[in-house]
Amino acid sequence: MKIYQQAIQLRERRRGFHIITNEVLHALPQIEEIQVGMCQVFIQHTSASLSINEAADPTVRVDFEMYFNKVAPENDPDYRHDYEGSDDMPAHLKASLLGSSVMIPITNGELALGTWQGIYLCEHRNYGGSRRLVVTAWGE
Repeated sequence: MKIYQQAIQLRERRRGFHIITNEVLHALPQIEEIQVGMCQVFIQHTSASLSINEAADPTVRVDFEMYFNKVAPENDPDYRHDYEGSDDMPAHLKASLLGSSVMIPITNGELALGTWQGIYLCEHRNYGGSRRLVVTAWGE
């Protein structure tokens, strides 16, 4: 069994949903050596998240942002955690709903994503800064 791991730093991005599939592949080219295996991508933050979804039509990412802003709105007077800004508590809620990692099968040295799928960085803060990921791949 082969096991590879790489920590990567993503550049700062504006609030929204961003496709990072190529950055993940670039960070861990050893995926090409695995015929059958798994790849986990984990984000080391509590106000951003990861997801897998539509990568072809950018309006999907716009609609994701609109939907999650309705689910966890800013400036809710019931939030107690508000000293880091009005976008902070909603960011934590959105990150918990979406999750901190994704798992993708590896088949014949490639991520076995569907035709239209891509890995999303879900940036929930207005000024979240750069984000750290740990990418781990293992298999035969």
